[in-house]
Amino acid sequence: MSQQALTQVLRQLPIFTNNKVLVNSNTFDDAGVYRLDRHRALVQTVDFFTPIVDDAFAYGQIAAANALSDVFAMGGRPLTALNIMGFPTNLVPPKTITAILRGGLEKAKEVGCAIIGGHTIRNPEPIYGLAVTGIVDLRNMMTNANACPSDLLVLSKPLGTGIATTAIKRGLASRALEKKVTSLMSQINTVGAELAEKNLVRAAVDVTGFGLIGHLASMCRASKVSATIDPANVPPISNEIVDLISRDCLPGGTRDNLKQARQNVDWQDTPEPLRILLTDAQTSGGLLLCVNQRHLTKVLDVLKKSGAPLAAVIGKIVRRDTSLICITK
Repeated sequence: MSQQALTQVLRQLPIFTNNKVLVNSNTFDDAGVYRLDRHRALVQTVDFFTPIVDDAFAYGQIAAANALSDVFAMGGRPLTALNIMGFPTNLVPPKTITAILRGGLEKAKEVGCAIIGGHTIRNPEPIYGLAVTGIVDLRNMMTNANACPSDLLVLSKPLGTGIATTAIKRGLASRALEKKVTSLMSQINTVGAELAEKNLVRAAVDVTGFGLIGHLASMCRASKVSATIDPANVPPISNEIVDLISRDCLPGGTRDNLKQARQNVDWQDTPEPLRILLTDAQTSGGLLLCVNQRHLTKVLDVLKKSGAPLAAVIGKIVRRDTSLICITK
């Protein structure tokens, strides 16, 4: 669902209060957080989607990485996960289903997360993902409600996975782009927990389906701030992404995000291709970190040592303004 449609649905639900619930869907954060005791809390998330690459094993890896990263984006570490699967069993052979599950299992094993079961249904279109339970020390927890004016915005992966995967589906992507985007989406954002545990970051968000602008807008609302973005510092995965944008190779989610951004963004004279990149619906995207300027050098160093694909300062948190987000030169 688009961010706008989802907001309309959630507004109609009754408000449930529980003093142990520290983070819920009200702030559109990456996961829910439930207090266990004075120092610990559970982090819970669920994510699944239809195939975005042709290789079954890679699809399983990407879907698992996408779900697991939500826990790391909160500063936590995953403990257990459950598979969520739906397949047209008359069309998808068991060996393909096994390959998808193997891909997910490998990614869970990579971060010490135990997959302890799951649930399957017959479905006209394949779906796969994980419901993940993690744990976080409350002194280290990151949320999208902790951004402060003067924090610098640091991005850990380039943008364009939505455009690239749409190109793969349409047979328009080069082999090089397909290989690069698959590798990017398979990389789990484990660095989030490391940054939190080192007390270097307290506000962050995983850039996924609502795009960079959409997730940043949610952060600004939750934190009661605004933000500026310098698009020159936000790189695409490759120059091929720019060409695909010019060929109108855009997923439906990106089109929805671009439409929704009109309500929140002062685009100034930002060219349309850059607007599209900034609102592109990501799968297993990077972390958008709010970093106190005194910690910037250490944060960039941790990102580089962890093998993060990117460590770019792309903007800044500012005091609440008329627009949630302003695109600057």
